[in-house]
Amino acid sequence: MKDNAVIPVLLLNTLFSSLIFLPFIILSANGTISEDSLFYTHSYGWEEHKYILLKSCIVLSSWLFAYFGLKHLPITIVGPINATRPVMVLIGALTFFSERLNVWQWCGVIIAMVGLYMLSRSSKKEGINFKHNKWIVFVALANILGAMSGLYDKFLMASPANHGVGLDKMAVQSWYNIYQFFMMLAMLILLWWPTRKKTTPFHWDWCIILISVFLSIADFAYFYALGLDGAMISIVSMVRRGSVIVSFLFGAMVFKEKNLKSKVIDLALVLLSMLFLFMGSR
Repeated sequence: MKDNAVIPVLLLNTLFSSLIFLPFIILSANGTISEDSLFYTHSYGWEEHKYILLKSCIVLSSWLFAYFGLKHLPITIVGPINATRPVMVLIGALTFFSERLNVWQWCGVIIAMVGLYMLSRSSKKEGINFKHNKWIVFVALANILGAMSGLYDKFLMASPANHGVGLDKMAVQSWYNIYQFFMMLAMLILLWWPTRKKTTPFHWDWCIILISVFLSIADFAYFYALGLDGAMISIVSMVRRGSVIVSFLFGAMVFKEKNLKSKVIDLALVLLSMLFLFMGSR
């Protein structure tokens, strides 16, 4: 994202992700992939696809805010903020799926909030003020929409007997990528293309393909876990946010970002909160 146009990168992201899953749709439709295969993709009508279309809108909105925020902020700040998403998912699970927080989970929520507050103080040393920096707001909105997406995934994967839709995980992942591609194509034509000479120019980078590959693999594992019997969105979301370790280490070793000593304490608090959430969710 550094010195690159966000919308074209995101368009190519959705294109390559769609191309990864398109063969599974075709091979499942003509019977080459059997129904008992892990990669079988069910065919649905509009009744089911309208739910997937809404999923695409939520995810794409979250991605747009996240990519713009990531472009303008140190990754060692974005990573820990993203790691607080399980807290929002837990609150949503408490509200919409009748899950109840125990003492361990409440401790995790409080520790995560303390870690986020300390992170905001650390970021001021780099001239980033949480209250007056719009990119922090973008990352926060991305997290809120991401939490909504996680709760919506629970609704999509749950069986009708459990007040869900009961959709196939491969169908959801395949088609929401395809829908996102066409949405991004419209945004590129209407928003970016007319003003491309006045904004950050686009340049090709092979990392764009790798983003699609890694995202596709990560989402596949996520949907597979969420589709298992007895899976809890609060636990799955929490484990997924463990990616903060990777982003923090990468930002420290590759991007040589600053003020790491104070940030590592903030990161430790976020990870500690995840441990409390895990203990309370067992």
